[in-house]
Amino acid sequence: MALMITDACTACDACEPVCPNKAITAGNPIYVIDALKCTECVGAEEEPQCKLVCPANCIEPNPDWNESKEELLAKYQQLHG
Repeated sequence: MALMITDACTACDACEPVCPNKAITAGNPIYVIDALKCTECVGAEEEPQCKLVCPANCIEPNPDWNESKEELLAKYQQLHG
């Protein structure tokens, strides 16, 4: 499933540069993850890089985007050709 950033975000900018899909952008006032681009780093890394670097621990699964690992990998391959 895609990830989402909660209201606990401090807008520290740690997550945006590590996203291999460019799914994270600065919002107002917190960062936002585009569920259409988020693959939880499946296809690129072993675990979600944004979660590894987030000092506020505010990135969690998006309950509106329930996807299997296979679906996430297919999404990653579609994004990166």
